[in-house]
Amino acid sequence: MERAIVTSALPYANGEIHLGHVASTYLPADVTVRFLRQRGAEAYHVCASDDFGTPILVQAEKEGKSPAEYVAHWNRRDREDFESLGVSFDAFSGTSSERNVRFVQDVYLKLKKAGHIYEKSVVRPYCEKDRKFLPDRYVRGTCPSCGAADQYSDLCESCGAVPEKILEPRCAICGAVPVRRETVHKFFRLSDFSGRLREWLEGSSRLQDDVRRYVTGWIEKGLEDWDITRDISWGVPVPGSGGVFYGWFDNHLAYISTAEGMLEARGVDGREFWNSARIYHFIGKDIAYHHYLLMPAVRMGVGEYKLPDMIPTRGHLTLEGRKISKSRGWYIGLRQFLSEYRPDYLRYYLLAIGPYSQDDLNFDWGDFATRVNSELIGNLGNLVNRALGFASRRFGGVPEPGPFGDADRKAREAAKGLPRAVGDLLEAGHTDRALRRLMDFSSSVNGYFQHSEPWKGGPGSATCAYVAANSVRSLAVCASPFIPHSARAIWDQLGLEGGAEAPWESAGEFPLEPGHELGRVEPVFEPVGPRP
Repeated sequence: MERAIVTSALPYANGEIHLGHVASTYLPADVTVRFLRQRGAEAYHVCASDDFGTPILVQAEKEGKSPAEYVAHWNRRDREDFESLGVSFDAFSGTSSERNVRFVQDVYLKLKKAGHIYEKSVVRPYCEKDRKFLPDRYVRGTCPSCGAADQYSDLCESCGAVPEKILEPRCAICGAVPVRRETVHKFFRLSDFSGRLREWLEGSSRLQDDVRRYVTGWIEKGLEDWDITRDISWGVPVPGSGGVFYGWFDNHLAYISTAEGMLEARGVDGREFWNSARIYHFIGKDIAYHHYLLMPAVRMGVGEYKLPDMIPTRGHLTLEGRKISKSRGWYIGLRQFLSEYRPDYLRYYLLAIGPYSQDDLNFDWGDFATRVNSELIGNLGNLVNRALGFASRRFGGVPEPGPFGDADRKAREAAKGLPRAVGDLLEAGHTDRALRRLMDFSSSVNGYFQHSEPWKGGPGSATCAYVAANSVRSLAVCASPFIPHSARAIWDQLGLEGGAEAPWESAGEFPLEPGHELGRVEPVFEPVGPRP
């Protein structure tokens, strides 16, 4: 049995989950875990809230809470919101957990012992008005690489570069121009790993080619050693000195500490499992530098945990063609959306429009309604209703089939090949193409049913009803990773026990035998009207 650990990029514990968070990271990861389990893998989905940093200190103070109370609230809220969409985690911890704090400090000490850490004096931005050193996320300015304005000093969201020195800097708290003051920081020798990183990138066949080329370009330009400490109070304390670790040093380590904690609670050796499993890290393109360079280099430096097999990296979600911005109020909260629409409607739409690439995708209200009404309802829902409804009304359930004609045999062969056709695409990370292949199969069964005209009572009516009903079961099994709530509803209408999360390969079988009694047949979906 295959083992797998799937992680999703950590949501920052400083506000609600919105549709932009979901599209690139959490939904594709959830589909992958569900698929792997149906394939028989022992697969776990782990995540954690990213709890540290100045923004949390500032907001917690505004709300009259301690930082720990503040992040605990958002940790609970985030998990609830994810689960309402059907995204479930086997473990959802936080970077401020006692276990992760110990693990981060242990990793640091091992890196230091191995000679990968040094300290030096640095000049950092200091806001005289706010009387504090400013972390990177609190210095904004113009990106020196692409010229984009209003970018973070540690990450340009426009081009993905990590600026060496932001232009026209200003304090994100008060807007003042920061001064420069000297302080002593710890550095990780990222530059020492250039050769090993290049070798890993070139030898990892399952990494995305477009991201591999992109990241290799950064290596060719020359990697800078990474400043891994900050002069703030809320973070993982640096052993033996003042200050705390920079969030990008400690947050990815929560993947391992969370997985190990979950596994050890089950009586399993966490490190042994990690090193024998296939490791997936689902991320958005804005954090490719950290996950393709810093994260693997830290693991190389420690030498105890395997590097990821896949880092599925997707682009950003825009809303009606505009960049999503919480600060500007241009976003849709996940909780708000799900108060108006079914979770599978959102799952279906975002998965259908989300390519396995760094290309951005766009949420459009008109397109959302059209796809739900024409594809989910007009295609899949229509097939379930007409195929099962006809078999139930005419035959009282699944009938005894007669001789198979050419159309019947062709439909049967299509169902037999469905799990491989969809599964190969999922295995390669192409959730959008896999979903399209599934819907193409639904269309073909609809066409088969329409062409056979079983309602006319001809000699092939029973055979058509038998093939169509079993094909609906095939659809339910393969649809389960994508739209689990709807797949369960179809499963119930098929009169089957358990759930649609049946073994993946069983989707190619026709196990509904003559005389099988179907459940209550009713519309699986309801239409979506235009957005007011």
